Amino acid sequence: MTDKPSFLPERLAFLSDLDAARYITDGLLSGKENVPAIALNKVTEPLPGEEARGALQPVRDLVDDAKHAFRDEKVTAADAWLAPRLHATLRLTRREAADRRLWNYLALGVAPDYVVWRHTTEPGKGEAPKVTAKRFRGPADSQAFARLWWAAELYRNGSDYGPVVTACGQQEMLNTALRLSVIDHRPTAQALVDLMVRGTVRTGREVNALVKAVNASAATIMYDVTAPDVERDGRSLAQWIENAEWAPAVPRRALPEGPDEERAPEESVATLTEHFAELFAEALVRGKKTEDDAAE
Repeated sequence: MTDKPSFLPERLAFLSDLDAARYITDGLLSGKENVPAIALNKVTEPLPGEEARGALQPVRDLVDDAKHAFRDEKVTAADAWLAPRLHATLRLTRREAADRRLWNYLALGVAPDYVVWRHTTEPGKGEAPKVTAKRFRGPADSQAFARLWWAAELYRNGSDYGPVVTACGQQEMLNTALRLSVIDHRPTAQALVDLMVRGTVRTGREVNALVKAVNASAATIMYDVTAPDVERDGRSLAQWIENAEWAPAVPRRALPEGPDEERAPEESVATLTEHFAELFAEALVRGKKTEDDAAE
């Protein structure tokens, strides 16, 4: 199995897509090779500034703790634990998080062993288990660490990461919902989570059916009009980022706190929760018989 890097610098860095591709070998994807850490760090670019949030060791410590905590469980369970803590450790703006070079470096320079541990697929017939390359270098909804950061960013409710834990407990909320632009509307994201908390949707198939119905409905109903959000105040995020200079390591048992932003309006969330429940009641859940089918 791929090991943690033999060399870890003090600070995080940028790794371009082109350079990252050179280190994503068949041996790495199959978990049989390690990343040549010293060679890789020679082609990275330093992060601008010397802020505390650019320190590498806190991220590496999180990864080690996640692997230890979930060593005897299904590896997907680690997502709900790691997502809010990674978000609260890095303290990025969305503009910063959109830079793929950072995620390339986390996956190859900081924690390639975690990517292999978490994302090695079940072997097919006559095939060996392996990781897909997009988990190391890929879009935000697929890359191993970018997907967790964006899930935490889009599902948190102000400073509360509780909804993130709920959402990341169901893989379809990561695999399907994160790809849709409607999730950027906070009342929409919170309404989806509310339906999970209620038990209205439980399985991956049900979540998939709900998300598709919600996305289709968005073509005719403007959610940001029928269920408006409050205007976002960037000062809270800026202060939270500044506080990283003296913030302790994120807690491992309790959830950390995100930026002190106003929560999504309860009335808007309630409006969409009821609307989405109606959409789901009408949705055809794949693999589940409809009442008409059952009556025949």
